[in-house]
Amino acid sequence: MTSVLTSATTRPDVPRTATRRRYLMCRPDHFAVEYVINPWMHPEVPVDRDLAVRQWETLRATYLELGHRVELLEPVAGLPDMVYTANGATVVDGTVLGARFRHAERAGEAAPHRDWFTAAGFTRVVEPRFVNEGEGDLLVVGDLLLAGTGFRTDPRAHDEAASVLGRTVLPLELVDPSFYHLDTAVAVLDATTIAWLPEAFSAASQRVLRERFPDAIVATPADAAVLGLNAVSDGRHVVLPVQAVDLVARIADRGFVPVGVDVSELLKGGGGPKCATLEIRS
Repeated sequence: MTSVLTSATTRPDVPRTATRRRYLMCRPDHFAVEYVINPWMHPEVPVDRDLAVRQWETLRATYLELGHRVELLEPVAGLPDMVYTANGATVVDGTVLGARFRHAERAGEAAPHRDWFTAAGFTRVVEPRFVNEGEGDLLVVGDLLLAGTGFRTDPRAHDEAASVLGRTVLPLELVDPSFYHLDTAVAVLDATTIAWLPEAFSAASQRVLRERFPDAIVATPADAAVLGLNAVSDGRHVVLPVQAVDLVARIADRGFVPVGVDVSELLKGGGGPKCATLEIRS
């Protein structure tokens, strides 16, 4: 496991409590960049699959050493993006809203995710009517569901998510194609705290987020450019790309414990730690 990164400016007056989480991950046995569906993907740039697997194994080991439970989804040949399990579903209180992918290249990932949850004993696994890309665009913050749109998820999926998952939805519009999913522009740190990149959102959505989260941590464009906001938090520990140096310091200053990992090979497909991690809220 990578070393835990802390800051001397950590605020002791803000206690942060970790809670044990359950995650679904998929080993990148078939990971490749064979097509272009986001600005991060460049098929002409070689992918080191062995390195991708090693980085993924380190990410998985990090979660285990932090005390979390990790379940595994079997990779499927011909679906190189299955490592990004967060896009395959959203799970709230044991209800599973499956994904419907925007691009044909990823459409085949939806059924294996639904099948896994059914086999694991989840009794309400819903196949959606409208395009939603799971936790890529649906982020749980306390009793609220932040819902992104603009590039992938159909706005009509927001009402569907609210109905299926029983949460109030806050619609947000993404405007920068480099941040095509909400989880590339927002990191949920605990039930009341987020980090975000304002420039990724429309002016109206910026106003909404500033009003709802006045104490949000603002990421630098440089940290967002290494997908530093594609982070996973248990309420205390925040697993994020080690390259996001300013965000590491800002998170530590708020009393969280940043844990830096290197998933630079997965970045070639447009994903980071969060993309590779689907939280199972049962």
